[in-house]
Amino acid sequence: MKYYRVHTADIAYLTQQPRGIFTAIGKLVDSKTMNEEEIKEYWKNREYFEKVLPVPPYYEQGNPDGAITWFKDNEKGNDIYKQMTFYRAMAKKYGVSLYKSEVDEIPGEVIYEDEYQIAVKNQRADVNINTVLCAD
Repeated sequence: MKYYRVHTADIAYLTQQPRGIFTAIGKLVDSKTMNEEEIKEYWKNREYFEKVLPVPPYYEQGNPDGAITWFKDNEKGNDIYKQMTFYRAMAKKYGVSLYKSEVDEIPGEVIYEDEYQIAVKNQRADVNINTVLCAD
């Protein structure tokens, strides 16, 4: 199975990996870059995705292992990504370049898995990751 992440070029302090799309757009809210209406829409979207996409339990402890999530390249994972139109629109509007990284194998030690995604820690140095700038 293939796996993919959508992220920025910024390296997250905690994970030492590129910052994922959910966090990247959350940073636009935190910095008050978005306008009031967009921030309201952000919270609506966030609430929706937290209902339909399982939140890995390690986040409750502050992600002590520095794990990162990868969508599964399957019907469920791809459907969730397709629904993330607000996040992609805000990235485009505010000049946040998004990249898509893909792997053909599990890129590290799996500490969580559901129908949509895996979460890995200790990403392998030898894993072949193909990264491209997102077109949308």
